[in-house]
Amino acid sequence: MKSRNLRLLKTYMLGLLTRLEQLLTAIAMMKELTPRSRDYLVSFGECMSTRIFTAYLNKIGIKARQYDAFDMGIITTDDFTNADILEATYPAVAKRLYEDWIKEPAIPIVTGFLGKGWKLGAITTLGRGGSDLTATTIGKALGLREIQVWKDVDGVLTCDPNIHPAAKPVPHLTFEEAAELAYFGAQVLHPQSMKPASESDIPVRVKNSYNPQAPGTIITKERDLSKAVLTSIVLKSNITMLDIVSTRMLGQHGFLAKVFSIFNDLRISVDSVATSEVSVSVTLDPKKLPCDDLIREESELDHLVEELEKIAVVNLLQKRSIISLIGNVERSSLILEKAFSVLRNNGVNVQMISQGASKVNISLVVDDSKAKQCVQALHSAFFENEESHFPSR
Repeated sequence: MKSRNLRLLKTYMLGLLTRLEQLLTAIAMMKELTPRSRDYLVSFGECMSTRIFTAYLNKIGIKARQYDAFDMGIITTDDFTNADILEATYPAVAKRLYEDWIKEPAIPIVTGFLGKGWKLGAITTLGRGGSDLTATTIGKALGLREIQVWKDVDGVLTCDPNIHPAAKPVPHLTFEEAAELAYFGAQVLHPQSMKPASESDIPVRVKNSYNPQAPGTIITKERDLSKAVLTSIVLKSNITMLDIVSTRMLGQHGFLAKVFSIFNDLRISVDSVATSEVSVSVTLDPKKLPCDDLIREESELDHLVEELEKIAVVNLLQKRSIISLIGNVERSSLILEKAFSVLRNNGVNVQMISQGASKVNISLVVDDSKAKQCVQALHSAFFENEESHFPSR
């Protein structure tokens, strides 16, 4: 039986490699790689690696069964390279896995970050964090007690260890905190990947593949924040800031609506916003501008400024960073008092401050050249000096 399974695996892998060669030849001849072709191209690695891993588990006596996500029931929109999972996925995945388990129990080994577009029936990918999204989708479909995602760090950390080696694991987070951390630059999780678990109130535990004994970080819908001050510090570098001031009189009706309609028309999203009656400051990530390549980033920014200057005076400030303080914003006055004291002592000028509607995030904009120094100083003040911690209420 084992030799027969290995022969079947070899035959299938050779078939996959043949199809891959044909696809690459077609791309080379056409000198064009469409989003649809790209999604099909990147699916080969998952399809091959999951089959090899499944064969290995079966060889050592652990019963396993391989699944291609796009054939297992993960149904998505047809937005190639960044598809969304549709509700029809959950009953379809549950039905397939439960039926197979009843027939013959085996550990499911599923391809990550892949799905099938519901209209075209083509292979799609789920964008950044797609493998974690696959895991939380399956967890929601099956109604599991806990979902685990395995990384190369001991959970979510108090800051990026590449910026400050004293970063330490955060034992407990809410989904809201995790989403803010991810959106503003933390690389461990992607906010979209947590959505199925959050909707189903299933805890997610982040573990370290290289240190399985570490408890990791548990993410739940709620946690006790009564003694919490700061959870983590996140840095998002190389962002652009725009100061937009109305050219009309005070109280101009509809100014903000006009500003944001321009962003909407150009399909540009902003990270942080600070507003008054006749002015608004926003930050945006140039890498997320809707352009075909990096060369066009500058022209896209120029176009944005040109449109905004029809209704306002615009000041474009590049090479800025957002430092996001994630924590208990009910104690925002204490957090800001300490943060501004630290930044003042380090000679850093804060150019914009924004508190998100989530109420777990305070964002500060500073020059790129000072940003890492700021994170190191803030981390030392909030997490390393015991005498500096605020007393609990």
